[in-house]
Amino acid sequence: MRDAAGRVLLPWQRVRVHGPSMVPTLRHGDVVIVRHGAAIRPGDLVIGTFRALPGRLVIKRAVRPVDGGWWLASDNSSTAGDSEEYGVADVSARVVLRLRGWRASTRVRSRRQT
Repeated sequence: MRDAAGRVLLPWQRVRVHGPSMVPTLRHGDVVIVRHGAAIRPGDLVIGTFRALPGRLVIKRAVRPVDGGWWLASDNSSTAGDSEEYGVADVSARVVLRLRGWRASTRVRSRRQT
């Protein structure tokens, strides 16, 4: 698997969270493990790139598929920086594990639509 720049990606990657946009689910400094190429469903936490900001990776919640990409939302409604501001995003990975402190948690809350 390759990213947009053509670099080879391993299927699993560790990513550090920066900023408050996903509070309370994720906090600044948390580390998540993501899986590239995983199936994405509404409600999943994902790594993506807004088409309007091609060089900036974000962690957001997948809301719905749109125009070959995804509409993404922040969990923290008091912050900006989701699809309401930047539009459609291309998703490259799904968050599968959150590491907080020394403990691992597989309980990444999903807000999947029913």
